Order: sequence, then structure tokens, then C-alpha cells
Amino acid sequence: MKKFFQHVDYSLLVSVFLLCGIGLVMIYSASIGVSITKYEYSPSHFFVRQLAFFFVGLIIFSFTMILPYQFYKRFMAPIVFASIAMLIAVFFFGKTVNNAKSWIMIGGFGLQPAEFVKLGLSIYLAGIFSKKQDKLDQFSTSVVPPLSIILIILLLIIKQPDFGTAMVVAAVAGIIIFCSGIQRKHLVLLIGASVGALVLFSFLFSGEQMSRFTAAYDPFSDPERDGYQLINAYVAMAAGGMTGSGLGESVQKYGFLPEPHTDFIIAIIGEELGFIGIAAVILLLAFIVIKGFYIGVIGKDTYGSLLAFGISGMIGVQSSVNLGAAVGLLPITGVPLPFISYGGSSLILFMASAGILINISAHVNFKLKQPAAAPAAKERQVKAL
Repeated sequence: MKKFFQHVDYSLLVSVFLLCGIGLVMIYSASIGVSITKYEYSPSHFFVRQLAFFFVGLIIFSFTMILPYQFYKRFMAPIVFASIAMLIAVFFFGKTVNNAKSWIMIGGFGLQPAEFVKLGLSIYLAGIFSKKQDKLDQFSTSVVPPLSIILIILLLIIKQPDFGTAMVVAAVAGIIIFCSGIQRKHLVLLIGASVGALVLFSFLFSGEQMSRFTAAYDPFSDPERDGYQLINAYVAMAAGGMTGSGLGESVQKYGFLPEPHTDFIIAIIGEELGFIGIAAVILLLAFIVIKGFYIGVIGKDTYGSLLAFGISGMIGVQSSVNLGAAVGLLPITGVPLPFISYGGSSLILFMASAGILINISAHVNFKLKQPAAAPAAKERQVKAL
């Protein structure tokens, strides 16, 4: 254990906790108006709940940071089938929130199974493609089976419907497949099929779903309805300027900007902490993502590298989707900002994922610092760590 902590990347550790700290502070500030409106005698309602989720996440983070990442590979099949089972359970025991049946209530707390599927699928894909490295040229036997699993998961999430999460899951799966080393012709085939499916699927969008594109790219055409949220996000960020109006001094959080503590918390950060606050959050997220990809590149274990790519890609893609929606570059999908937005499922997922990433990093750092050794000696060193 002592050797493990000697090789922990504390820059990653500090970045994760800085983001969680910023998230807790900003949730307290951003949710005051909503808390008073919904829970008259509890202005800190959402903060207290998020704090409870943080401590749960901290326990899971400590566990995943210490547990060797190779452990998950042994159980990749049960993990992915459990993920599918959770998605199916939503249709029987789930609760509908914001027109999506994607929540399961447990003791007054809501859990969103689709959030945890992101990590479960990453573990499965990293494991399956690392085992099939010598058969990647056999498309039907090495690539099609995991593609079938991905398709089942995507269809179950879309059925809820939760298009934002489906977008993130598809992107993360694509990153792992791209990094796995499959042949270029197969990669081109998959990209073409994905684009074709997306275009075909767009014709099935309902009027409400299409309105999200209008809200993103032409919000002022309907400022009182579809464009209302994005316009008020613009107002919040513009009011903050470079340095912000001051912590706790937001005006938009008092009934003007919907979901100020969840989907659009970055707008409140911009209003209160200014461009400097937004830049700090983006830089911390970017550091974790870049560091994660670097770990994947320098790692010698294919499974660890692919898992690092998957986790880093998950954080990067979800951050991009959330931030893109907040500034009108992407449709509003309800995807939370990692480590920052209110939401227990999201916070626990990303803390667990960060713990795994730090564990992979520690093993990579340990191997890099060791002198050349015989295979048997190397195996004993890894087991000792």
C-alpha cells in the first residue's frame, strides 16, 4: 500500500477534489432560489443532498483508487449485463422526471442507471478489445459482438428517452473502438453506418425534440418558450464579465434561469465568478482529460490504456456536451457537467471513474520507474503494488 501511494498522481487527485469543491460551493449558491421556492424552510436543500452524495462518492472513490484496475476485467461480462438489467428495470420500476423515465427511487433518493452504464460499458469494451487484439481483422467475430451490446444499450437509453446520455455513451464507445486498433476499413464502415443511422433517426424526432435545435441555434425566434433558458444563460454570463459579480450575487438564479444548479450551472459560475471562474473549471476538466489520454498512450497494458481512454473520453465528451448546450453550440440535452452539476448519480459515477483512472496512473508510474527486470520479477512487482 505504501508503494502505491508513492506512485499516485496527486495532480489528478487535487484536480478532482478542486472540481468537487467548486461544485459544492456553486450548487449551494445556485440552488438557493430553487430551494426556497420548492422547500420554503430549507434554502440549503440541494446542497445538503449533494454533500451526502459527495461522501458516498468519496468512499467509492477511495475503493476504486486502491483496487487494482485489472480486477474489473475479470467481471466485465457480469458488469455489462448488470448494466443492461438496470436499464430494463427502469421501465418496470422507474420514475418519470422531465418527460423521461430514467430514474429509480431508493429511499427517497433517485438513481439514474444510465449514468453508471457509461462506466460499465467502458470496462466491458476495454476488456473485450484487449482480449481480441490478435483477431481485430476478423470483423464479424471480434467487432460485431461488442457492437451488438452497444446497440442494445443505446436503444434502451433512447427509449427512456434520454438522447443526451445516449450521445455520450455512443461517443465513449467510439473512442474506445477507435483506440483499440481495428482496421481502417472497418473504422470507416462504422463511421459511415453511425452517420447514416443518425441522419435516419433524426427523421423520427418529435416536435419537442426538434424544438431543442431551434432553441440552440435560433433562441431569439421564440424567446418566451424554446429559447428562454439559453437566452437567460447568455444574460447571466454577460453580466459576469471577466471577474463576475461576486460569489452568491447572481440574479438569474432567482427564477429567471431554469435548472441553475444542474444543466446550466456554468452560467451561474460565469455570472458570479466571471470568465475567470469558467476558465478555471474548463482548465481543470481539460487537465484530467488530457492527463487521462496521456496515461493511456504511455501505458503498456492494452486493457488499462483502453480503460483510461474510455474514462477520459467520457469526462471530455460529457463536459463538451454540457458546455456546448450552455453556449448554444449544441442542443440542450440535460447532461450534467462532470463533478460540478447537482446530481448524485453523476457525481458518484465520475468520482468512481476518477478513482479507477488514478489507479491506472499509479500502475503506469510504477512500471515506468522500475529498471528492466525478468518477466517473473515484473509480475511479482505488479502484485506487490
